[in-house]
Amino acid sequence: MKPRYFLPLLLAPLALSSSVAPGPAPAADTNLRKIKLPPGFTISYFAQNVKSARELALGPDGTVYVGTKNDKVYALPDRNKDGRADEVITLASGLNAPNGVAVRNGSLYVAEINRILRYDNVGAKLRQPPKPVVVSTALPDKEWHGYRYIAFGPDGKLYVPVGAPCNSCLPEAPIYATINRMNPDGSGLETFAYGVRNTVGFDWSPQDKALWFTDNGRDKLGDNLPADELNRAAAPGQHFGFPYFFAGDVPDPEFGKGKSMDTYAKPARKLGPHVAALGMKFYTGKQFPVKYRNQILIPEHGSWNRSSKIGYRITLVTLDAAGKQATGYQTFAEGWLQGQQPWGRPVALLVMPDGSLLISDDQNDAVYRIKYGS
Repeated sequence: MKPRYFLPLLLAPLALSSSVAPGPAPAADTNLRKIKLPPGFTISYFAQNVKSARELALGPDGTVYVGTKNDKVYALPDRNKDGRADEVITLASGLNAPNGVAVRNGSLYVAEINRILRYDNVGAKLRQPPKPVVVSTALPDKEWHGYRYIAFGPDGKLYVPVGAPCNSCLPEAPIYATINRMNPDGSGLETFAYGVRNTVGFDWSPQDKALWFTDNGRDKLGDNLPADELNRAAAPGQHFGFPYFFAGDVPDPEFGKGKSMDTYAKPARKLGPHVAALGMKFYTGKQFPVKYRNQILIPEHGSWNRSSKIGYRITLVTLDAAGKQATGYQTFAEGWLQGQQPWGRPVALLVMPDGSLLISDDQNDAVYRIKYGS
């Protein structure tokens, strides 16, 4: 993916209490009619006017928190539980690309490019959020592949990736091209997985607790090479190939020379080339038909420099009964790309307590809700 450019870091982020309406009623937007879904599924807006919406996290009271690639973090309360946010509250601003959000014990963790913040008891203080606690400043400040996707694992640790600061290169420091984890207080930082060019989405198997993650392949090898990857890391310490190999069988023309592919972990599934696979989730709800249970849904943000655009959709990767082997890869939702003109770019997913699925979109500044049945 190409480099991004961000607002400068403000060391004292300003917490705000402003809010806006969540946007017009779903029927007012004809774009949603362009989305194709399997029979029985419908899509609506959970919220609009959510600028550059990225990672999603759920608070214990049902409030949805939204990170962004700009400088703000939003809160979307749905107090009447009607499947639509009541308002869009700007929780914080002046941050350095706060892409990542995660919730633990009522506290909201926010990942900027170079640090992790924590807002305690935030659900009770949406109008007057507390001053954030700085959890960690151990992350590098490189902007290229600097968006942080964060989540707490089954081990109670906070997982934080650090992408490669380049298209393809030998990382200048060991922390680059890795997935790391730390204790909730920021201590005990350690690397969990190596050779990961740029993951902006991961989740744990509900069956065996293995970590699965998407990884974006490098550019400038043509339209069809390499494929993006879906990977499975059952244990710490595995190396997934960057910068030597991509998609398990595509050697880097410079760094792959003299290397053996057998040294590195192979993808669990090759995805489309340059689709920019991002915030994957296991579907753990009970609303969708049984065949979706414990399967993987992946938002494909869409290619940015391919001569013919692809992605801009949600795909489904099916797994075997043990949940360890990928058996299929197909489209679940599409229509954000019309011809070669995208009107939206899916980023991240969130499975809600009622089994519906939320999807963020940083181009259309929205969060959608997909449900099954009436």
